[in-house]
Amino acid sequence: MSGRSGSWPTVAGWLRPFADSVVTLLFPANCRICKEPLLQASRLPVCQPCRDSLLPISGNLCPVCGERVFSFYSAVPSPRLAEPEPCGLCHRAPPPYARAVAYGAFEDSIRAIIHLLKYDRVLPAAGFLGQRLSVAIAKLSLVNAEAIPNGALLVVPVPLHSSKLRQRGFNQAELIARAALRSADWRNLRLETKALVRSRETVSQAGLTRHQRRQNIRGAFRVRKPDLVGGRNILLVDDVFTTGATVSECARVLLRAGAQSVQVATVARALKADRVFTPVMMTEAAA
Repeated sequence: MSGRSGSWPTVAGWLRPFADSVVTLLFPANCRICKEPLLQASRLPVCQPCRDSLLPISGNLCPVCGERVFSFYSAVPSPRLAEPEPCGLCHRAPPPYARAVAYGAFEDSIRAIIHLLKYDRVLPAAGFLGQRLSVAIAKLSLVNAEAIPNGALLVVPVPLHSSKLRQRGFNQAELIARAALRSADWRNLRLETKALVRSRETVSQAGLTRHQRRQNIRGAFRVRKPDLVGGRNILLVDDVFTTGATVSECARVLLRAGAQSVQVATVARALKADRVFTPVMMTEAAA
């Protein structure tokens, strides 16, 4: 009996390429991103090269908001600094959340897969994105603290307004958060979907300036059950961090309701264009 069970994975490994060939022959499909034929059967219609192109954010990042920091001094390691300095915006106006992290830059394949989930309702994309979100969550020291009791950290997805939820049929932030918690063994994290609600419908944030986004989202959220968040550390989860207006408003409301701290984790983050200030550029600017 044990011999048969031990040999089954090997047999399954031999049969998988054959099964993939039969499925792709009978039901041909193309990758939804690069349009190349799919060679493997999968619930997520994205080829392996496009999946592999989703890389973590690299470079010098603000330790508070996660924005890419571009300056000559940030590119030169300094023994005096234990960690990178916050960006200029976080220096001038610190956000209400303690830290924001993301897996990748909101571009190319990662943008396309998020859009497959949100707008094309390809629900298997949530599992794939959840695995990436779990990588981002692992960057947060509070999540990995052994002294934190089981279930002590509340994972709160950014909520949709009830009208948007009825229209879409699901909250993508909640689906991704559930998938992230399934993909890793974080016993001190507990999903909480009833604490925060979006009480006012807002217009789409796309195309709005940073100031317009703040005005649009102001007063759109409220804590429905303050007893759930009072004195608790909160991990706020969303699919994309653009300017931070949405997560900042959520964090503000949660802290006002008594939360001890709020950290943010997203699958992707919109980053500034690649601009590196070299010594020559600095000399020209001074002149």
